[in-house]
Amino acid sequence: MKYFFIVLILLVGINASAQKLFNLWPGAAPGAESWSWPEGQDTREWVNDTLAYNVTRPTLTFYPADPALANGTIVLICPGGSFSYLHINTEGADVARWLNKKGVSAMVLKYRLVHSFTNQPVKEKNLRMKDSVNARRLYAEIVPMAIADAKEAVTWIRKHAGELGVAPTKIGIMGFSAGGTLATANAFNYTKENRPDFVMSIYAYIPPELAMTVPNDAPPLFIAAASDDELHLVPMSLDLYKKWLIAGHSAEIHVYSKGGHGFGMNKNNQPSDSWIERLGDWLQVQGLLNK
Repeated sequence: MKYFFIVLILLVGINASAQKLFNLWPGAAPGAESWSWPEGQDTREWVNDTLAYNVTRPTLTFYPADPALANGTIVLICPGGSFSYLHINTEGADVARWLNKKGVSAMVLKYRLVHSFTNQPVKEKNLRMKDSVNARRLYAEIVPMAIADAKEAVTWIRKHAGELGVAPTKIGIMGFSAGGTLATANAFNYTKENRPDFVMSIYAYIPPELAMTVPNDAPPLFIAAASDDELHLVPMSLDLYKKWLIAGHSAEIHVYSKGGHGFGMNKNNQPSDSWIERLGDWLQVQGLLNK
């Protein structure tokens, strides 16, 4: 029994040390220097998920692939949550662990969010949305900051690729819902330093102002959504796919008959449950699972 507990402690220690937390910006994030509210976590709203809220200091949590499997590919994961909170597990850590099994390392980004004045960010968000004018004002302020965090995250990963044990030419970005806004923004508008090598847009919210001209060197694109999305975001995914096709760039889309919005890594006995396997197929076709 004593031996069992020693092994258990060692295993916990190994798992804990595998994940590393990095501050995205060297100090306060630009434009958020005066933000002083503490970050919080809410575990009451969703089973098997944690909601992070009041993010003022963006961070990157590194999930390295098993060295025996590692192929040099890394994915920056941007969880969703209406820019009010982040689904840390089902649209973050759970995705990272699945990728790790394919030899792909991952970074989960906590980006800046709208200020929650209570410890009930979901309830507060729902109340906020009833005042559409005020909500638009708040989101007009926060969305550019969140996009800036995602762009800086790609730059940061590329700069530190050697230390992370990944290839600077195999950096992808994946976004869910509001996180999909960030991924899509990076797909349209980038520099040499923050250009993603591939993009994954999962039931993304894509504001009209992001519908820019597709770049000549646009990265390969993977899209997944469900037709019964209660937020009615599927047309945005279809438009994004069409733009890539018209521009002559590589794109793949999966629109499932059932799955709703926010299916993430949840298993709901719906057609959308298989999206992550299709993503694995796509990564293989793109050569991103090869060492």
